[in-house]
Amino acid sequence: MPTKPMDGRASAEAKSRDQIRVVALVPSLVEDLCAIGAAGQLVGVSSATRDVPCAKGVPVVGDFASVDVEKIVALHADVVVAIPAQAHLVEPLRHAGIDVELLDDDSYANIFDDIAALGRLTGRATQAAALNRSLKAQTARLIAGRHFKRTPSVFVALGTGPIYTCGPTSYIARLIALAGGTNAVTTLPGAYGEYSAEALLRLQPDAIVTDPSVGLSAVLDREPWRSLRAVQSKHILTLHDAALLERPGPRYNEGLRWLIERLAPLAK
Repeated sequence: MPTKPMDGRASAEAKSRDQIRVVALVPSLVEDLCAIGAAGQLVGVSSATRDVPCAKGVPVVGDFASVDVEKIVALHADVVVAIPAQAHLVEPLRHAGIDVELLDDDSYANIFDDIAALGRLTGRATQAAALNRSLKAQTARLIAGRHFKRTPSVFVALGTGPIYTCGPTSYIARLIALAGGTNAVTTLPGAYGEYSAEALLRLQPDAIVTDPSVGLSAVLDREPWRSLRAVQSKHILTLHDAALLERPGPRYNEGLRWLIERLAPLAK
C-alpha cells in the first residue's frame, strides 16, 4: 500500500534549512534571498526578475498574474514565497503539498521583517540579521547627512489613467519622510490606491516622483497635471530605475539616496 506523501511543510522541516528549495514570486523577495546568500536555494522565480542578476538562469514559473503549478512541483520546490496579493494564485500549490509563505511588503518595517523571515526559512538567520543591521546603519548615515530648511511635499505618480499613488502607510511614504520630505497624500484606504484628480489639484505638491513606465510626460498638458505648480515649475523627479524606490528590498537605500539628492534643492 503506498504511503501518503509528506505535505510541503513536513518535507521542508525534514531537511536542514540551508537545503530547502525555494520559489520566490516577487522580485524584492528574490533580492532578499540573494542578499543573505541563499541564491543557491532559489529554484524558481517570476518573469519580473529579469533585472535581478542572481536570478539569471533560474527557471521562470509564472508572473504576478499566474503560476505554473506543474512546473513548480517538477522543480521539487519545498516552499513558495509570495505576497498576500498573490494568495489566490498560490492556493493550488498548497493542495499540491507545497508550503506557501505569504510575506507582507507594504510598509517600511516589512523590508526588515521579510529579510528576517527568509533568513529563518533558509537557515540563514545570522546573515539576515547582519544584513538588517547593515541596511539600518547605512540609512542612519544617509539621513544624518541631509540638512533641509523646509519639508517639500511629494506626490508619487504610479499611474495616470486612473491616477494611482501611495498612501501614508506605504514604505515609499516612509522613504520620502526619511529623505526629508513628506508624502502629499495623507489619507488613502490602503498603502496604494486610486486618487482623484480633484484631490490632487487641492494638494498642489512641491514635486512629483514617477518613473518612465507611468507615461506621465504624455499627459502633462491635460488636467489635473497642467494645473499643478510642480508641473509648471518642472519639479518632476523621474526615477529611471523604478526598482530602487518601488521595490521594497535590500536596495532601498539607493532609492533613499536618490530622493535626498533630488529633494535637497526644494528644501532650501
